[in-house]
Amino acid sequence: MQICKIEKIVTHSKLHKTFFFDLRMNAKPGQFIMLWIPGIDEIPMSLSHIGDKIGITVEKVGEATKALHKMKEGNKVGVRGPYGKGFEIVGKKALFVAGGTGIAPLFSLIKKYNGEKHIVLGAKTKDLLLFKKELEESNHLYISTDDGSHGYKGFASDLAKKIIEKENFDIVYTCGPEPMMKKILDLCLEKNIPMQASLERYMKCGVGICDSCAIDGYHVCKDGPVFSHEVLKKIKDFGKWWRNASGRKESITI
Repeated sequence: MQICKIEKIVTHSKLHKTFFFDLRMNAKPGQFIMLWIPGIDEIPMSLSHIGDKIGITVEKVGEATKALHKMKEGNKVGVRGPYGKGFEIVGKKALFVAGGTGIAPLFSLIKKYNGEKHIVLGAKTKDLLLFKKELEESNHLYISTDDGSHGYKGFASDLAKKIIEKENFDIVYTCGPEPMMKKILDLCLEKNIPMQASLERYMKCGVGICDSCAIDGYHVCKDGPVFSHEVLKKIKDFGKWWRNASGRKESITI
């Protein structure tokens, strides 16, 4: 574990902040770190920024993320990683489908992808749209909000379906609520389009030992978090079940 300082904090909304650290790391888009918040917990976080600056984009949802949101520039945290399997860059024309903070692991991939980029950016409401300004530059950007406050009214998966029916893509990348990604998987299987998705599961170790993130024989921390459509179509729990902190299976709801 590396102990490092929070170098910079960017506030995006009442729920979202990006934290940059004074460390260097050879990471691939889609990989994650284990972040230790002193006195609170250690949690997995996707890398939204890689390269010269290492950063994570965090939604305030639980005890650990609430504590992180209270931290200031100059405060210290612990970092392990990077871990897991990242995205593989494929083809010359890609569709990226992001729901909420699902844009975080996709953001670094979008910057690295050299082909034609079409991006569906979804959120519950316009105030929670992340990286909109950055993504508008030299990309085909489509916006969806659940409440219709900006762009298409509805889910990102529904907007993605409309785009896929009009355009031909070499690959689809997605991250967001799992029911959304399951819809994207089903659509890509129907249209015979390769697809990669970044999954989220409860993690304790990050290296495939504790079994907390096990899903149908795979470990999300080690075999993922990025999985191909070929693997996802074999995983019966995908889009249906996940395990909580005690290991009990719970139904996934959107």
